[in-house]
Amino acid sequence: MDDGQARERLVLGAHWGFVAFFAGIAGYHLVTLVMSFLMSGRFGGYDPLELRDVGPLLILAFLPTLVLGLGPVVGSHVWGQGLRADFGLKPTWRDVRIGLACGAAALAAGYLLNLLLLAVYGTDSDDRTFSDVSPGPITELSGTTEGDTIWLVLAAVIVVLAAPVTEELLFRGTLWNAMGFHRLPSWVILLVTALVFAQLHGEAARTIALFGQGIAIGLARYLSGRVSASVIAHAANNLPPAVLLFAAR
Repeated sequence: MDDGQARERLVLGAHWGFVAFFAGIAGYHLVTLVMSFLMSGRFGGYDPLELRDVGPLLILAFLPTLVLGLGPVVGSHVWGQGLRADFGLKPTWRDVRIGLACGAAALAAGYLLNLLLLAVYGTDSDDRTFSDVSPGPITELSGTTEGDTIWLVLAAVIVVLAAPVTEELLFRGTLWNAMGFHRLPSWVILLVTALVFAQLHGEAARTIALFGQGIAIGLARYLSGRVSASVIAHAANNLPPAVLLFAAR
């Protein structure tokens, strides 16, 4: 099967893509709202998108991000042909090569664009040149103990493995397939998915950098026609922030 046939196959049945996409977005905001309501009285000023140094809350902070993938998973199961057929989620060696190259490009784009933002706006903007691309910043984890190591390990696994899968199923999976089903040009889909990806993070100071990273990660899907390549690119881009979880202890 050539690349053109692979791309055509991945948009088959993508008429349900927009439903799955908005379901994932709705679930994300609903979980964020519920978490904010439940936790605000116990942990003053609780922000569910901010990492915490309070044991299990470190993992709970990622729950909205993980929920993003529910829409694509359910949509593929109910209306589609399964995750492998609908999204090309089983990686090939070509996906790995493309993904790693685009992941390195995403890191470079984030680093250079953040440096540019620092030069333009100064240090009052965002001085994290290597920042996680999952919703919410990685904050300094001061005062963590040896007993918290297990939670840091789990958080790192989520940052490098789980979050890239859920986000890519949503953006470069359902949203990409839905627009492809309506015959939008691939370069338009690449730009739109990168823009939505950047906007969802809700970090105005880093929107430009996130947009650049979104384009680099989206190139993996564009070049391969498969979501598995963009998952690998996303994971490679998230690896330095995951390492910083331990460096900030």
